[in-house]
This record gives sequence, C-alpha cells and structure tokens, in this order.
Amino acid sequence: MKNLLLAGVPWAALAPILVVALVFEIYCLVDLTRSEVQNLPTWAWALLIVFANPLGGIAYLIVGRLPR
Repeated sequence: MKNLLLAGVPWAALAPILVVALVFEIYCLVDLTRSEVQNLPTWAWALLIVFANPLGGIAYLIVGRLPR
C-alpha cells in the first residue's frame, strides 16, 4: 500500500532547501562551540538551534553570541 501523505511531495524541489537548512544548522552549532554566548547557557542555545530550525539559528546569530 502506497503512503498517500508522501506520494505527491516534489522531492527534487525540496532537497536543496533541506540541504541548506542542514548546512545552516551545522554552521550555527559549530559557531556555538567556538564563541562566547550571552542571554542563555550554551546548552539552551544548542537546543534552540536544533529544534527551532531555522529560527533558533537566526536568533542565536543575532542575540546569542557576543559581538566580535
């Protein structure tokens, strides 16, 4: 029996978006390990980056790390 929910998904169009989102998440996590953070502990920023993608990463880059 065919899965009707995923049958009409245009995977060729979604694949680049998913790859960009994954690369952005990895970038934010690597930057988190190398930077000083503010407003939240490091573990909280990591959870936000992983579970609120991409908004968690954007929030981290704007208000989470100290200015360089």
